[in-house]
Amino acid sequence: MNKYPKVIDELINNLKKLPGIGEKTAIRLVFYLLNSNNNYVNSLANSILNLKKKIKLCKICFNFSENDICEICADPKRDKSVICVVENINDMFNIERTGEYKGVYHILHGVFSPINGITFENMKFRELIDRIRNDKTIKEIIIATNPTVEGNATAAYLKNEIEKLKKKIKNFKDCVWYSCWCRTWIYR
Repeated sequence: MNKYPKVIDELINNLKKLPGIGEKTAIRLVFYLLNSNNNYVNSLANSILNLKKKIKLCKICFNFSENDICEICADPKRDKSVICVVENINDMFNIERTGEYKGVYHILHGVFSPINGITFENMKFRELIDRIRNDKTIKEIIIATNPTVEGNATAAYLKNEIEKLKKKIKNFKDCVWYSCWCRTWIYR
């Protein structure tokens, strides 16, 4: 016999699937929601439903957006000749929080990790290569993958693929933004 009614057990099990939520935290959250007013619970439920209904990937950089083009890509003040390539959307937000970067992004949605079943086909890698190939205004590509084995392998492979596009390397430099290492190639 379950120690809680089926509805409570189901919610506990669903909450435990969230990152960082164990059984004790899930139970605490369920009882918090049971003791909350209906307006709050309905608002929370609608927010979760709207997350999946209204959020999509930007057609240019693959950031989350409510529109086809995200706010960063649509911003006329952004330098579209500079692309910062990041592993995931959290990395982009970390760079944005610094207030230093004024270019645009490309989010790969992962790093090369065959041991975890992640290959370049599972990421937005081909879309980046197509973007670089087709947009003649791009002058600088900042590869801001994390300094892990997977991040370094992704950066090295990406650099080799970009060089195949017959882009000439003018300069190479390392820079640090927030907590990720960046490798910058400036193209002519």
